[in-house]
Amino acid sequence: MPLTKAQLVESIHNQIGLTKNKSAEIVETCLEIIKSTLESGEDVLISGFGKFCVREKKERRGRNPATGSAMILAPRKVVTFKCSGKLKDMINGK
Repeated sequence: MPLTKAQLVESIHNQIGLTKNKSAEIVETCLEIIKSTLESGEDVLISGFGKFCVREKKERRGRNPATGSAMILAPRKVVTFKCSGKLKDMINGK
């Protein structure tokens, strides 16, 4: 089950003792900072957690999955995430 924003707010409220409104404000502010940084094309590096990067995808050929017909996919930007070595080790129980 994924961690939701509401659960994150609840965790901050329980662990730090801030009000739920203040906890929600902190979560929203952090997410807005991350979103605006990525929107401007800059990477977001959170030490011990990982790095969010904006990548450019070129125009390419693809297929419509419903009809199977060939189509050209427009160039676009995507966000990728690469986890840190510390996080990778924690996930793998090292």
